[in-house]
Amino acid sequence: MELPIIAGIQQIGIGVANAEEAWTWYRKHFDMNIPIFKDKATASLMTRYTNNVAEDRFAILAINGQGGGGFEIWQYTSKTPEPNKEEIALGDTGVYAIKMKSRNVEKSYSHFRDHGIDTPGGLQTSPDGRKHFFVKDPYGNLFQVINGNSWLKKNKSHSGGVSGCVIGVSDIAKALPLYQSVLGYKEIIYDETGIFSDFNGLSGDQQKYRRVLLSSNSKRWGAFSRLLGHTELELVEIIGEQPKKIFEGRNWGDLGFIHVCFDVHGMAQLGTKCASHNFPFTVDSSNSFDMGKAAGHFSYCEDPDGTLIEFVETHKIPIMEKWGWYLNLKNRNPLKPLPDWMFSMLGLAKVKN
Repeated sequence: MELPIIAGIQQIGIGVANAEEAWTWYRKHFDMNIPIFKDKATASLMTRYTNNVAEDRFAILAINGQGGGGFEIWQYTSKTPEPNKEEIALGDTGVYAIKMKSRNVEKSYSHFRDHGIDTPGGLQTSPDGRKHFFVKDPYGNLFQVINGNSWLKKNKSHSGGVSGCVIGVSDIAKALPLYQSVLGYKEIIYDETGIFSDFNGLSGDQQKYRRVLLSSNSKRWGAFSRLLGHTELELVEIIGEQPKKIFEGRNWGDLGFIHVCFDVHGMAQLGTKCASHNFPFTVDSSNSFDMGKAAGHFSYCEDPDGTLIEFVETHKIPIMEKWGWYLNLKNRNPLKPLPDWMFSMLGLAKVKN
């Protein structure tokens, strides 16, 4: 198969003030309870996005045992992270919401309502007929819980992992070449313009928007394709107004959703592809990096509005760290998904509240 291979959304970065505290909340309410790594380091390659200062940080990458992408819970340790100065509204450019998959949306909705957690707008139906709702974490970050159709395995949890995100863009036509041609979200589930009732309760819900839901290929390849599962990206463009940039005047790593990260194989080929579509890498680790007990090669590009897209080619992950068991992926067949039992071994590191 032709490289690069993009297996799916590996994780979405969430900038917080206290990573351990945030992870406790995400474990309790989204079952993101399997740590892949905890790591302290200096983000020396990201100075382009941190005012030319190499900032120190602490990060936790955690996943859900039922499958889906993870959370990279990211905390500055060398400075106080900056909040957004204005309320984030629909159509503001950047990652607006994380999509979380559920096998029973009504059950998930009851979980959050029973815990007194803000679910603006309540249960709604999307343009493609699926039940969903939005929920806010204690830090003001917005999540959309929606029916999922691909699972690594099933347990008693109401929630799976990340199944996509909602991204505000200023011009959908300019954004589509990246999200469709480079990232492979070629199938359009809907492309509609209007005032949408399923946005009720969100800031800007009475404005007119164009929204396009893009779906990943159902036959994704790659070592982590079974874990990450089917994913979707929803692009939202406000009509008749100039959107604000969610991270305007702030740094990568400040509070909020800082990037969307895709799992890839064939970073060199991906770099060529990104450049050919006018989305060149802005950061490239070039060689293997170490992140705690994991290792790989990472890079970044930007969409037309400056939203950060990260790519990670994983070279090594811990399976059972206490036994010194690590999985080396560098010489493995990149088309072959890892067996489910291996992800079950990762689940042995699950942390309970």
